[in-house]
Amino acid sequence: MKFYADVHRTKKNSERYRITYSTDGITFKHIDSLGEIPAGPGDRLFMDTIPPQHTDGAIELLRRGVEVYYLRRLTLIEKMRREHKLPKSARGDIRALMSIEERWFRRVTEDFLVLRRMILAYRSLSKTHQQLLNKYRALSDAEREVLKPAISSIEKQLGEMAGMIAEEAGKRYPVYNRLVGVLGIDGNPSALEALAEVLVLPEWASWRRTKNYFGLWRRYKKTYFHRSRTARQALERRTISLKGYKIRERELKEVLKTIWINLKARRPDRLQPDGEKTQRTGATTWIHLPPLTGGVVPQYHLPALGLSNVWLEKTTPSPTISPFQK
Repeated sequence: MKFYADVHRTKKNSERYRITYSTDGITFKHIDSLGEIPAGPGDRLFMDTIPPQHTDGAIELLRRGVEVYYLRRLTLIEKMRREHKLPKSARGDIRALMSIEERWFRRVTEDFLVLRRMILAYRSLSKTHQQLLNKYRALSDAEREVLKPAISSIEKQLGEMAGMIAEEAGKRYPVYNRLVGVLGIDGNPSALEALAEVLVLPEWASWRRTKNYFGLWRRYKKTYFHRSRTARQALERRTISLKGYKIRERELKEVLKTIWINLKARRPDRLQPDGEKTQRTGATTWIHLPPLTGGVVPQYHLPALGLSNVWLEKTTPSPTISPFQK
């Protein structure tokens, strides 16, 4: 069974949310928690958004066996309201959700929801820290002494939160620990948090979509700078920790390329032990690597990943791949 839910604030600028859901677009019910939705194993829940306040409710549904999806682009709701002449209300938004194709929804996992909530908390602290720094620069020397303890306290909290995010990402995403070693950022809390943000938030469905998500395309007059400003900033922080300031788009692409190759070229379900075979799945060609024998160190080219100048050098049964390594 399909459930459609709309999440809206109870009052303007309020931190509380109300949930309205329906299965047919005719009968509607109101609840305060996602866990109150009577969905069971095999059911699917489609939502416009999942606020961090409702993360626990979404995780409860996932543990029940419910598939949870949220809309990738909220602007589609307004578009559907105009096309179908629906009112701007919770019921109108649910009917708009029901008219949107399923490919515009993203399925979530418990790992994604837990880390996303921690990343949002880090972003909130970082934003407060930047606001205090801006005010600090505008004050006189005597007035600055008042803000120094607050800034120091937030910086300490940022370091602790970054450490928690890195630890949780290492537990839930094994590739995260490999990337930390590849990029050489162990011991840098800000870089570790930025890597977790870059790794968790995109879908990594294809190289082209991933590049577009971070805005790595040739821009024209009518194109947006990038899909996700916060993700782009995380990628920039990640690159600055390696390259220093005054980075260019080419360096951003190199870091993103490293993450992409380690995620896609080393998937265990794509590897076969016998022979050098290639398998085409959709628009991607996967190269199956044979086990090492003797001292032979073969190399493999990955043109189908859109990385025509990248080679994999197999030196161990489980190689670590980085364009920065020579």
